[in-house]
Parts: sequence; C-alpha cells; structure tokens
Amino acid sequence: MTGPTENTTQSKQYPVPDAFARTAHVGSRAAYDKLCADAQNDYEGYWASLARQFVSWHKPFTKSLDESNAPFFKWFEDGELNASYNCLDRNIDAGLGDKTAIIFEADDGQVTHYSYKALLARVSKLANALKAQGVKKGDRVVLYLPMSVEGVVAMQACARIGATHSVVFGGFSAQSLRDRIEDAGAVLVITADEQLRGGKALPLKAIVDEALTLGGCDSVRQVIVWQRTGGNVPMVAGRDVYLDEVMAAQSDVCPPEWVSAEHPLFLLYTSGSTGKPKGVQHSTGGYLLHAAVTTKWTFDLKPDDVFWCTADIGWVTGHTYVAYGPLAVGGTQVVFEGVPTYPDAARFWRMIQAHKVSIFYTAPTAIRALIKAAESNEAVHPRNFDLSSLRLLGTVGEPINPAAWEWYHREIGGGRCPIVDTFWQTETGGHMITPLPGAHALTPGSCTLPFPGIDAAVVDETGKEVPWGQGGVLVVRKPWPSMIRNIWGDSERFKKSYYPADFNGKYYLAGDGAIRDEHTGYFTITGRIDDVLNVSGHRMGTMEIESALVSHPLVAEAAVVGRPDDLTGEAICAFVVLKRPRPTGEEAKQLANELRNHVGHEIGPIAKPKDIRFGDNLPKTRSGKIMRRLLRVVAKGETVTQDTSTLENPAILDQLAQSN
Repeated sequence: MTGPTENTTQSKQYPVPDAFARTAHVGSRAAYDKLCADAQNDYEGYWASLARQFVSWHKPFTKSLDESNAPFFKWFEDGELNASYNCLDRNIDAGLGDKTAIIFEADDGQVTHYSYKALLARVSKLANALKAQGVKKGDRVVLYLPMSVEGVVAMQACARIGATHSVVFGGFSAQSLRDRIEDAGAVLVITADEQLRGGKALPLKAIVDEALTLGGCDSVRQVIVWQRTGGNVPMVAGRDVYLDEVMAAQSDVCPPEWVSAEHPLFLLYTSGSTGKPKGVQHSTGGYLLHAAVTTKWTFDLKPDDVFWCTADIGWVTGHTYVAYGPLAVGGTQVVFEGVPTYPDAARFWRMIQAHKVSIFYTAPTAIRALIKAAESNEAVHPRNFDLSSLRLLGTVGEPINPAAWEWYHREIGGGRCPIVDTFWQTETGGHMITPLPGAHALTPGSCTLPFPGIDAAVVDETGKEVPWGQGGVLVVRKPWPSMIRNIWGDSERFKKSYYPADFNGKYYLAGDGAIRDEHTGYFTITGRIDDVLNVSGHRMGTMEIESALVSHPLVAEAAVVGRPDDLTGEAICAFVVLKRPRPTGEEAKQLANELRNHVGHEIGPIAKPKDIRFGDNLPKTRSGKIMRRLLRVVAKGETVTQDTSTLENPAILDQLAQSN
C-alpha cells in the first residue's frame, strides 16, 4: 500500500491500493458516489433492485417500503422467502455443494471442514427434530450454546421451519437467561452440557437448569442438550433430550417453510439504559438482504476468499457475519470455539497462517490485548507468522483508537491491507458507516462514510444538521431494510428509544455522538450519549449493573459510570453506598471482590465492575438526582471543574476521589 498522506484535520489518510481497487466489487470513489446517487434519486427502487439481486424469493414482492405505520416500517412485506434456503440450498443449486462452507477450529485445535451439502443435511435433520418436538412456525426457541458449528446449525434450523431464534451469549448468568426466556415466551431451549474456552470446561446445562427453576419460564416444554464435552449433567425426564438422539431418527431433507419478508427471523436481547433487556426484533427479508450486501461490498468477498469473523454467535456480529452473511453469498469462513490467548497470545496468527485466512474481522479490544502481549513476549509477535494470505482487515464493536489502527495495519496487514472500521449496532442489523475498501481512502480512527443507501447525519438537539467539524448526535433519516422492527412486546419503548419526540419521531436515534471531518465529511464516533457502556464491544446498561449491585444485602445505593480503558475501550466504575459504615483498606478490597462476583453471578462475568469505590453517599442535587456526569470525571481521575453549586453534598466528590 502506498504511504499515508497528511490531512489537516485528521493526521493521516491512506489511499486505496491500486491493485485492490482494480478487482474490488466497488472499485472507486466514483462507483461509491454513483450507488449513493442511485439511492438518493430512487430510494425504494435502489433497495428493491438489491433485494432482487441478492435474495431468492419464493414469492416476489410487489411493494418495497411501507411507511403507513411509521416508525414501524415494513420492507418487501408481500414477498415470501426462507433465510436457510438462501444460505444453503441456493448455493448447492448453483453448484457449490462440495465447497467448504465452514472451517471449524475447536478450542483444543482440532479442525473440521463442513461443505454446503453437509451443512444443509445437518440443518435439515435438526429442523425435522425441532418439528418432532412440536416446534412450529412463529414459536420462539432460545439457544444457549458455545461458539460452534452446532450453534450456526441451530440458528439455521430454526429459520428453516419459521421458528424465531433468540441466542443468549454463553457468558450470561442464570438470572439473565431466565429473563430472556420469559420475555421471549420460548417453547424450547437448545444448550450444551458444557462449553470449552481457553482449555476450561464451563457449565451451560447447569445454568439452564437453574434459570428454569427461577420461575417465569413455564412456556418451555423441552430442553435439547448437545453433548459437547460428555460432561455428566442431570437430565429431567420428559423435558430434556440429547441432541444426537433426537437428530438420529430424522431425515436429512426438510423442505423450507416460506415466510413473509416481515416474519421475525430472530430476537436478540441488548442492554438498555433501564434495567430490563430489550428484545431487538429483526425481520427475515430486510435483514438477510443487508447481511448479504454488506458481506459482499464491505469485505469485498470473493469466491476464493477465506473469511474469519471472530465474534461469538451470542452477539449480533456473530449473527450477521457468521451465521447468515457469509453463507448467503456462498463464502468460506472460519468458525473458532476458543479465545485469542489460549494456549498463548499467538493463537489468531497461527490460525490465519494455517487456514490461509484472507479477510480478518475482529474487535479493537482483542487487538489492544494482542498488542500488549506481543510487546511483552517476542514469541507471540505476529511478525513470527506468515500472514501473507491476508488482503483485508476489519474492526467491529467500538471505535478503534488510531494507535491500535496503525499497529493492526502495520503488523498484521503488512502495510498492504485496507482496514474496514465498521460502525453499526444490534438494532441496525448490519454495517451503517464503513469504508468500502476499493473506494475510500482510510483515516485511522474514522469509520469514514455511510454504506450506500444509508442516510446518516449528525444533528443538534432539535434535529437540525450541524456543520462539518461540529459534534452532535448521530441519526439515520430514512428507514432501511435491516433496521430493528420493534422491541419484542414493548412498542412504546421502541418508539421512545429509537424515534424520540425530540426529533419529532422522524429520525432513528443511534444513541451515539459523532463528528464529521470538516474537509472529507468522514464520520468519527465519539461515544454513547445515553446510560449504556461499551465494554470490549459489548453493550451494558448502567441501570442493569446498578440493579445487580443493589440486590446485594449490604448495598444501599449504587451508581455506575464508564471511564476510558486502554484494553476494553470503556471500563465499568461503580460507586457504592453500604447499609453500614464505609469500609477502608483490606476490608474494602475484600468487599469489592465480593460485589464483583455478585454482579458476575447476577448478569455475567462481562458485567463485573473494574473499579468499585465506597462512599458515605453519592453526589446528588437537592432534588435527589445523582450527578453521574461528575462521577464520570471522578472515575477518570480528573479534577472536577464543573459547577457543583446544585449539589446537596459537594464534599462527597473529594471522598470518592480519594477512595480509589
């Protein structure tokens, strides 16, 4: 790649490599601009054309966008399709049956290849098994599984019979799992005895059992258990069955259930600023379209590429860029069960070398952790491995800081691989703002420009677009096919969360701040504007963590904020008031650990606060409102310079600052 050029506002800009542009699906800025102009001139026609190009329809749609019940938009509603058919049968019909769909590497390094034909056979057997268990079109099925081919198969099997899946990340607690099962009204749970991560066997079935004893899960009729490790787990007679046993008797042919484009493909629960998780509801047609188009254009995916997205299927990235997108365009991908640091921090580089990965998509958190490991241990430095198969890199989950971007570009990409820094959310279904690697010069730290057809803008509190160079609130001004359709069972919360009255209910509120470069118009995401933290790319609601802390018998009150963290992007910092005198010294350390473990049990290990500070009380206004903006300053270790005259107890800030 040619060297970077100077930009007056953003320090460096890397031009598109000529060799990359020559073969790219979108190979120039002019080609990108034409796509955007097509969308601008005929928005519905643009998306309809892509829907006919990228999706196979059992019954063609006659109408593209229905805005009659805004903001509950519908796309291609009278069309019928099946997501599993589009990901599997269609590729086999095109002659790709023997092509490798998935290269699976287990935690222990064992590798298995699955062709499209083999994957379809396994999906069909499970789909038939689900039907034999009484699961029908429209039922919800919760998946609590390891990162595995079985997880992808379970998602595809649900889609094949028109059941709506809801995947719960294997790190969530029994209480969190229970809440999601109850909210979804799931009729069946698919889980495993244990999961393997970093050489350790971690329980899954035991957590399902605990969740189902907490009450509120009466809708669950069966639990299907995959024997991943062969661990000895109790089975409840009449409820629990083994995966292999229920599949063994089934045919490997299962005709797809044709569903409306608006049929809910999945629910995925994400943290909100209030305690209750939100069941983000995605459609089948619009979601699948965006998964396919972004996989092909953002990653410039070609038939001979080996694509690897390192995300777990418990998160939306694992849905769109593992379970659906790569399969929808006939790609070959790596699926990895383990963690990047086991058996050492060179695991990713060994795998890229072994599987000849050409497109690598991971999180800034992982990159920062691997930078730290490489700098402290020469043996795991990426320069020791052959990474020459790589031609494109990507990042996801949070903004990547320029220093990490530069290291990733230099040490992993050898200075020749473009980096697609992708901004999107659970609610958006796929990439919203991202470089197209054959069209956009790259600025470290910027996600560049909107994906063609996405009308993103930075506005002030009244919804008026702000001049380039000024910060504001990120919104999307037009509905797009893969957008969230609703919050499951809570339409009012959907409107309040995403189409607030502040913007006259017209714009989708992303919940992030952003700024556009005054010369290039490139977007940079500046962080959340609500009470949601982004920890290692995982969204955690502050209210959810506060509620978990207050459920501990010793805690009277808690406030949770985020602070910048070199490794995780944002760290959870909790300020706690006890029902007894404030602890100090060793007692404070012990109690902080106890509270961390309590939060881990209530929500999951990802929610454990990094910092816990004890105070006699919390900074509050005279009306009783906790001043979290001041706590954020304290959490960063900075001096509070803002006006504190409205505080009832300004001296508490000094106490909390010294309690670290």
